[in-house]
Amino acid sequence: MSERVWFETVAEAQRRAARRLPKSVYAALVAGSERGLTAADNTAAFGELGFAPHVAGLSDTRNLSTTLMGQALSFPAMISPTGVQVVHPDGEVAVARAAAARGLSMGLSLFASKPIEDVVAANPQTFFQVHWVGSRELLLHMLHRARAAGAVGLILTMDWSFSEGRDWGSPVIPERLDARAMLRFAPEALSRPRWLTQWVRSGTIPDLTAPNLAPPGGPAPTFFAAYREWKSTPLPTWEDIAWLREQWDGPFMLKGISRVDDALRAVDAGVTAMSVSNHGGNNLDGSPASIRVLPSIVGAVGDQVEITLDGGIRRGSDVAKALALGARAVLIGRAYLWGLAANGQAGVENVLDILRGGLDSAVLGLGRDSVHDLSPSDVVVPPDFERSNQRPGLG
Repeated sequence: MSERVWFETVAEAQRRAARRLPKSVYAALVAGSERGLTAADNTAAFGELGFAPHVAGLSDTRNLSTTLMGQALSFPAMISPTGVQVVHPDGEVAVARAAAARGLSMGLSLFASKPIEDVVAANPQTFFQVHWVGSRELLLHMLHRARAAGAVGLILTMDWSFSEGRDWGSPVIPERLDARAMLRFAPEALSRPRWLTQWVRSGTIPDLTAPNLAPPGGPAPTFFAAYREWKSTPLPTWEDIAWLREQWDGPFMLKGISRVDDALRAVDAGVTAMSVSNHGGNNLDGSPASIRVLPSIVGAVGDQVEITLDGGIRRGSDVAKALALGARAVLIGRAYLWGLAANGQAGVENVLDILRGGLDSAVLGLGRDSVHDLSPSDVVVPPDFERSNQRPGLG
């Protein structure tokens, strides 16, 4: 019996993704670092927050639109950059088209499986993500390429810098899909005939290269070759970050802030936006959920830069909670990948519609006319919910 194409919750998208994808591919979407404590807390923390709804005098119409880094958004969300999207042959291009169809910006990973030129063509509101990798000359080359392609902004990701222990459910990923690797993973692929069939029909195999990391005049490296170069690159200083910001004459987001002191340093470095993020629980395990540290960072720098939140968004009500605690918008990661796995571009659009609908319901119930009217008074925050490193005696 075939499934209905449409699904009504992100949880259902996840269930269908698990049923459709080979075990290793699905495991890569849900794995966290070490024991998975932070990955679990990212979602659990939203469940600890309550709402304070009204019952009368509600608004018949709600304005969900906003802007982020100069780009108009139909509701306060954008696609978070995620690498190596082998869940579907169309990968990041399908995601970009879905985001464009729903009036949202696209974040494209440096480790993406599709070149930036194709993704910008699918969604002109594309932000290009970089890591501090290789030489300054290579970084300048990537920025030049992004600018020439038409990227509207830059995202420097710093929340995946020092964890090497992705052992919580993390699968083995081959260097490349050569004959030996395909033979090894054949039983998994054959057990998921619909996933395999869509790749056969596309006339391609999952691409484990990083086309956006190709050096001038050189071939695209494999994902792991790029990963090894990134791991061998000397770690950046705040002066390095300020230098990179100076090289980009447009919106510049620093992704990975979880401390007030780092937020202040980021402002000094000249960023125009920051993402409160722990890389979906794939950085230092034991770090608190992003939503727990959001209020302290908003209180410190929220009047100077635009602040987004990344991590644990599964419902439109989660978006509302993040906005009420001071985020300008949220970044969506795993949720859209599950939609992509479940039904391609239409599945991503489906997930975005679910989030928008849930947000609209929350704004309605809270008696607000606009997402910009949401405030801390709309949420019930339990004692000891928030986390901050800024207490007496801590630096």
